[in-house]
Amino acid sequence: MKIRSILGVLALAATSLVAVGTGAQALGPDRLPISVTNSTGRGDATYLYVIGTDLASGRLGYADAGGAFHPWPAGANPPVAAPDASQAGPGNGGKATVQVPRGFSGRIYFSFGAKLPFKLTPDGLVQPAPWAGGDPSANILFDWSELTYNDAGLWLNSSQVDMYAVPHAVSVTDSAGKTSTTGALGSAGRDSVINAIKGKSAWAGSVVTRSDGTVLRVLSPGHAAGAGLVSTTLLDSYISSAWNAYTSKTLTVVPFTDQPGTKFYGRTSGSTMTFTNTSGQQVASFTKPTSADVWGCDGRLLAPNDLVVGPIARTLCAALNRGTLGTIDTQPSTDASKFYTSSPTNEYAKAVHAAMADGKAYAFAFDDVGNFESLVHADDPRSASVVLQPFSGPGTGTGGGTGGGTGGGGTTTGAKAIVSDWNGRCIDVPSSSFTDGAQLQMWTCNGTNAQKWSFGTDGTLRAGGLCMDVAWGSTADGAAVQLATCSGNAAQQWVLSGAGDLVNPQANKCLDIKDWNNTSGARLQIWTCAGTANQKWHTA
Repeated sequence: MKIRSILGVLALAATSLVAVGTGAQALGPDRLPISVTNSTGRGDATYLYVIGTDLASGRLGYADAGGAFHPWPAGANPPVAAPDASQAGPGNGGKATVQVPRGFSGRIYFSFGAKLPFKLTPDGLVQPAPWAGGDPSANILFDWSELTYNDAGLWLNSSQVDMYAVPHAVSVTDSAGKTSTTGALGSAGRDSVINAIKGKSAWAGSVVTRSDGTVLRVLSPGHAAGAGLVSTTLLDSYISSAWNAYTSKTLTVVPFTDQPGTKFYGRTSGSTMTFTNTSGQQVASFTKPTSADVWGCDGRLLAPNDLVVGPIARTLCAALNRGTLGTIDTQPSTDASKFYTSSPTNEYAKAVHAAMADGKAYAFAFDDVGNFESLVHADDPRSASVVLQPFSGPGTGTGGGTGGGTGGGGTTTGAKAIVSDWNGRCIDVPSSSFTDGAQLQMWTCNGTNAQKWSFGTDGTLRAGGLCMDVAWGSTADGAAVQLATCSGNAAQQWVLSGAGDLVNPQANKCLDIKDWNNTSGARLQIWTCAGTANQKWHTA
């Protein structure tokens, strides 16, 4: 469960960020490496921070470059500067690695062009809160991922609960080599969220732009309203309509997917919705919430950590944010095609989810209801990654140079599927895992962003802001074909000939469906061009 961040002083307790599990599991390493790749296309210096709580002692602090935990010293009033916990971040097209100690819950911050001003009071660490008036981080471009890493595994999520600033994909690889990824942008890119919000006059004030023209962030509606940038009553008319719908019909809440027999029934009288259980006993009641209560999933929708009131409150909050309360009478609804169709609706959450390749995001605190959150988990992690996504949008912008590459990226043409002439299947990014090292496969063509490829003027093929790449720059028959950070190097050059051969000129070999495997999931490799059917391709 993603819990709301607290404005100002924030005590990062073990349960304050993401759900944590219990029970015996295979242990990950004492220090978990998490790589941070910068694919933004920006040239700013970057800084990384690993800040949170040591779960054994409950003390707040930070992890250094080696993964050692350091408690914060005592603070003061007025607040005093915290020790510099920054680590050097990656330049555009580069990668840096932070080490997270096992038994830690917190955040990985990343900032561009300036370090973040952390301060200490006697009560703890003052987190950056750019939506608050006078906050010293207001003119800094930054964002964060959230995580818990303990004996039961790793939970890592991107977060847009407070703001949408630096979109980033998160992934984890377990001891079996399985990688799970979420949070990658679709083909429309970062600008799609910014433009969608700017296009709604009632919401446009939540887009925050620096004096140099840089769009720093889109504030979530609760923070934008709190800062006086949008109306505090944006959702009120919909809330009233949805709430009043249950004066004449019953709302059924089934909060636990593994307990379909646990149900609660809600009816509205006046401004109060009262819930009973299957025995007819009254178990909870809620006063009609305000827009602020819905944005924050608190106030009149506060969810205690119990098995009745809390689950009902979570479900109500998710349904109101998604605009399904009042029209779908069994909740939670998991039909995403019905989300954000109410009038008015949560335009912020709608735009953020629409921008994601897999549709998953943390646009409000209980976006995990129905599993629509951008969260990855592994019981026995061995590594993880955060990929800062291209600002100009996958398939339409430039890539970054790295290693021995020539850098740059050039412009790209419109995204298309690349289809096998032999079996009619499409080149596919498994599970939309837009991350370095994801091996490409064949899959039934489905029109998703995992199958949309853009041809760059620099000779690259791009999907999700990354490039089709021959692993390790190999020229040998059987070398795997994967995604990698765009660098412009020879391993990322591809030419689709008139004869339908997709050739890597460095190796002078063709893209080939490995072992003539005709099923979805077949891997791709390079092989000596033979003119065979498993080496023939076309775009669609």
